[in-house]
Amino acid sequence: MMSRTWHSLVAGMALVVTLPLVAACNSSGTGPSEASSSPANSGTSSPITLEVNQSRDQYGKQAILLQLTNTTDSPVTVTGARLHSALFQGDISWEPSGGSLELPPRQPKSLPAALPAAACKTTDKASPEPNARINYSASDKSPVEESASASDPFGVLPRNADELCIAAEAAAVASLALDPGLEVAADGGTAVVRLVIKPATPGNHPESFTIESFEETTLLAQSPAAPWPQNVTVGSAPQELPLTIRPARCDPHAVAEDKVGTLLPLRVGVGDRKGLLKIAAPNELRGRIYDFVTAACAPAG
Repeated sequence: MMSRTWHSLVAGMALVVTLPLVAACNSSGTGPSEASSSPANSGTSSPITLEVNQSRDQYGKQAILLQLTNTTDSPVTVTGARLHSALFQGDISWEPSGGSLELPPRQPKSLPAALPAAACKTTDKASPEPNARINYSASDKSPVEESASASDPFGVLPRNADELCIAAEAAAVASLALDPGLEVAADGGTAVVRLVIKPATPGNHPESFTIESFEETTLLAQSPAAPWPQNVTVGSAPQELPLTIRPARCDPHAVAEDKVGTLLPLRVGVGDRKGLLKIAAPNELRGRIYDFVTAACAPAG
C-alpha cells in the first residue's frame, strides 16, 4: 500500500514538472500554440504584437496608428483590436471595414485609430505601459480574444494626451482660429494671416493662458522684418493677431507633399501645463497659402 502511494506521488510530481516544458515548446514554435484556441479572458498571450505609431497625415487629427505584427509563420485573421491606456478616458479601438483583416506571417500592418478624450484629471505622470486585446483566429482555430504585447516606443500616447489636455483647457478660456482670408504683399514675397481669438465667456473672467511663442512649420516661416509676437495673454478680451508669413522652403515638393505645413503650432502655458497647441488652417485658407507659396517661390524655381 505504501509503495503504490509513493509511486502515485512521484508520477504526479513528474507531470507538474513536465507541463511548463511542453508549454514552452509550443510558444516558441513556428505556428500559434494550442493556447490560441482558448476562450477570451484566458490570460494567454496572442501571437500578434501591437506597436503605437503616428504618421504625418494623422498629426493634429487626433488619430494614431496601431501596428499589428503576426509573429508566427502562418497567416492569422484579425477582426478587432483594443488598446487601453490610463492616459485616455476610453479604449483606442480598431475594427476592419470589411469585417476582417488577414495578417501575413512575420509582417506588420499599420491601422488607423481615432483617439478618445484624454484623461486630463489624472495626477499620475508616469503612466504604465498600454495593454492590448486582439480578436483573431488562426488557421483551423476558433476565433478568440487574447491579450497582446503592446508598446509605445516613440511616446506617441503621452504626447497626444498632453496636447489634447492643453487644447481642452485652452478652449475653456477662448477659441482660437485662423481667419480664412490671406493678405498677400505687393511684392508677393510675404503675406499676412490672422489668428482670431474669442473669449469663451466674454466680459470679466479670471481665467487666462499665455501664448509664449509661435513655431514655424515645414511650409511657413516668419519674416525677419515682422517677427511673430511672443508672450501674448489670452483672456476675457477678443483679439486678432496678424502673422506675417513667408515660404519656409521652395523645393518642388514643398506644396505637393505637404502634410502639416498649414498646421500652426503655438507654444502655450495653460495652468500647470506647457506645450503645443495646434491651430489648423481652414480649407479655404489652406488653398490660398499653397497658391501664395507656389507664386512666391516661382522666381527661385
